Amino acid sequence: MRAHVVVHGRVQGVWYRGSMQEEAKRLRVGGWVRNRPDGTVEAEIEGERADVDALIAWAHHGPPGARVADVSVEWVPPTGTQGGFAVRG
Repeated sequence: MRAHVVVHGRVQGVWYRGSMQEEAKRLRVGGWVRNRPDGTVEAEIEGERADVDALIAWAHHGPPGARVADVSVEWVPPTGTQGGFAVRG
């Protein structure tokens, strides 16, 4: 399964991307996360459904210091990403 996720709220400048990368590695899901110019954080997460769901659940609160207002999720076709979760720009 692959999900495109956009996280709204106070999610930049609070180590959200690095924390998501650590959690993704713990869950053994692949993908990437990045800051967007509008102040949101965007991610694509791929793996087993239960693991993807677990990372999406984590995204609703994020690391200490984050104040998540909303998380939008769109299910997209998997790309075959095997492991590795990158922090992008």
